[in-house]
Amino acid sequence: MRECTFGPLRIAFDDRVLEPRAWTVMQSEWAAELAPELPPGPILELFAGAGHIGLLASVLTGRPLVQVEADTVAAGYAAENAARAGIADRVEVRSARIEEALHEDERFALIIADPPYLPTAEVGRFPADPLRAIDGGHDGLDLVRATLEVLTNHMTGGGNCLLQLAGPDQVESTRRLVDEGWPVLTVAASRSVDAERAVALVTQR
Repeated sequence: MRECTFGPLRIAFDDRVLEPRAWTVMQSEWAAELAPELPPGPILELFAGAGHIGLLASVLTGRPLVQVEADTVAAGYAAENAARAGIADRVEVRSARIEEALHEDERFALIIADPPYLPTAEVGRFPADPLRAIDGGHDGLDLVRATLEVLTNHMTGGGNCLLQLAGPDQVESTRRLVDEGWPVLTVAASRSVDAERAVALVTQR
C-alpha cells in the first residue's frame, strides 16, 4: 500500500489504482464554491478511483457523498479513505459501472466525474497507470459520452457537474459533443491547468 497527501487528506492506494493527481484538488475546491448555491443533498462522484476528489469535496462542503467505481480494488480504497477522513458515516461507495449504479429515481444537484479520457493510442505515455483508469477509447471520449448520459438522467434541474478532461482542446471537443448529442446539457465554463489538464462545468440548458 502507498499513501499520498491530497489537500488535508491522507489517501491510500496501490499500483492497481490510479495514483491521485495533486492538481485535481482544484475540482474539489470548485465543487465547494458551487455548493452553497445548489439544493441540498449528496454529491455524486463518477469514476471515483481511490475516492480522493469526492472525499475532499465532501469534507469542504459537509455534504453526504455517493461514489461510483467499477473497479473493486479502487472502490475498496475509496471506502477505506472515507474512514481515514473520518466521514465514513456519510459516504456510500457503489462498486458498479456508472450506467448500472444509480436507481431510476435518484437525482443529484452536484456531480463530480473523473472518466478515463486518453485516446487509446496515447495510453502508452503512462505505463505506470492502470489501463482501465486512463483508456477513454478511440477518441478519448467513450466514457465522457457515458457520463453525459448519466447527467441527462440523474442531474437535477439547475444542477452542476464538474467533468475532468484532457485540457482545453478536449473541453472544446466535449462542448461540440454536448451540442450535437445532448441538447438538454451545456458546457457552461471551464478551468484549465495546462494543455493536458482541465475541468469543465456541465449544466442543464
